[in-house]
Amino acid sequence: MATIAWIGMGHMGAPMAGNLVAAGHLVRGVDPVPAARTAAAERGVHVVATIEAAVRGVDAVFTSLPRSEHVRSVYGGDDGVWATAPGSALLLDTSTVDVATSRFCHEASVDRGFRFVDAPVSGGIAGAEAATLTFMLGGDAADVSEATQLVEPLAAHVFDLGGPTMGIAAKLANNLMLFVSLLGVAEGSQLAAQLGLDPAKFFEVASVSSGESWPLRTWYPSPGVVPTSPANRGYDATFSAVLAQKDLSFAVAAGDAAGLPMPASRIALEQFERLIGEGLGGKDASLIVKYASADGRVAGFEPGS
Repeated sequence: MATIAWIGMGHMGAPMAGNLVAAGHLVRGVDPVPAARTAAAERGVHVVATIEAAVRGVDAVFTSLPRSEHVRSVYGGDDGVWATAPGSALLLDTSTVDVATSRFCHEASVDRGFRFVDAPVSGGIAGAEAATLTFMLGGDAADVSEATQLVEPLAAHVFDLGGPTMGIAAKLANNLMLFVSLLGVAEGSQLAAQLGLDPAKFFEVASVSSGESWPLRTWYPSPGVVPTSPANRGYDATFSAVLAQKDLSFAVAAGDAAGLPMPASRIALEQFERLIGEGLGGKDASLIVKYASADGRVAGFEPGS
């Protein structure tokens, strides 16, 4: 049994921390949001008030935070992880951040005598709840091996991608593929509907043909076709447009740094930015289907809902 600090117990962090408790670990958690603290406590996490209280004497520290600036602050603040955690603790960041932030965390951790693994995840809230996430790990080989043992109770798949930042590199490239695929699903679903195809019948065809993809299987943008689709619930978010814009902007920035044109990614990014500009950033990313429809209207979504 390990003693673990978990910083950031939102929709992803709370179930992951709870699954570590279920695996027999002692987990101390911290989060500024009262509802998050309550949800984590209900899962057996010992909730404390400060990072210092969470990291005292731990074997490992996990962070699960919304944005790059939060990660930098939590690690580098005066009362942050580097200032308060024992030097023997393994540090793992499961957040989706930009490559520069991940590199900063690796380098600054080494400078301070810590070991750090970038450990982003794929699988969403459902995967976090079911302990079926995919972990993408980057760091020193020995540290990644230790991290693998810690995250196995949370995961269906764990990948050692190589050295520092390789985990976040895989996450950004993977999410880029997701969102570009989502554009195709949005446009194909609307073309099928306009040509008179029954959505459920067309889904059956596409799901066993060359149009098959994760967003097709999971987010098909028509009510009543697949049970997990946000279209069934007014496009309430399973993965919000704000988060999609964040992840894709990091991927495009990485592409810019590598000299890549990335035209399809830029189109998808512009559509998420349009949703945010319309005040719909809290809705599901799959609501970009409204830009593929003839009049901006889609089944399952009422403007103002």
